[in-house]
Amino acid sequence: MELVDIGVNLTNKSLLGNLDAVMKRAREAGVTQMVVTGTSIDESRQAIDLCNRYPDRLVSTCGVHPHHASEWGEHSSDLLKTMAQHDCVRAIGETGLDFNRNYSPHPAQETAFQRQMELAVALQMPLFCHQRDAHQRFIDMLREFRDDLSRIVVHCFTDTREALTHYLDLDCYIGITGWICDERRGLELQKLVPMIPDDRLLLETDAPYLLPRNLDPKPSSRVNEPAYLPHILRNVALHQGKSPEQLARQTLHNSQLFFGL
Repeated sequence: MELVDIGVNLTNKSLLGNLDAVMKRAREAGVTQMVVTGTSIDESRQAIDLCNRYPDRLVSTCGVHPHHASEWGEHSSDLLKTMAQHDCVRAIGETGLDFNRNYSPHPAQETAFQRQMELAVALQMPLFCHQRDAHQRFIDMLREFRDDLSRIVVHCFTDTREALTHYLDLDCYIGITGWICDERRGLELQKLVPMIPDDRLLLETDAPYLLPRNLDPKPSSRVNEPAYLPHILRNVALHQGKSPEQLARQTLHNSQLFFGL
């Protein structure tokens, strides 16, 4: 099976320090391509650098995560626009709203989110989104731009049936992580994945975060990595009532279409 991991934080030191081995294990597991997530101006630059090291394996996003929204300045849009000219950059983001951690004030998050949606519209690039505990404000802002945005993925979806319905009504793609492997927190997600249409499902590890709880054996480092994407695939396939092979073919096609791979 050939898979694409659509959300990997390869600039994180947990993965960056052992990157060649991480890339090797991913290839051996069938994960042929990965999308490196840009979460700040600096990390978006680092993501592009990594793509230049592995041009056949990596593409990236460029953006400012809501946690870093306080860093948004008058030149941020121009800096992201310049980075987006690199062929390896395939989406704007990670952007959105996070009212759970509140590492940045809500007004700063909303400004950064709006500016990045404007940039995605201007460049006609896909939007890579994050939302946590901010659904109503997030969906209200997204609706304002939806008609002009090309493609949207709500990555690392862990929300409610209502939220999923809203996203699907806006023709969003849905990114599913190892959260579905959690026998405590993932029960609601296990019930919801059958609602996701075949052509709107994407798979990701969000490595090094969200190590699947039912992974056996677990790595002693407790660090998640792209090589565990087939484990997530099998869990999603189980709850969708499909074969892993069927799901792998469909999500590969979706990933290639969304990111232009």
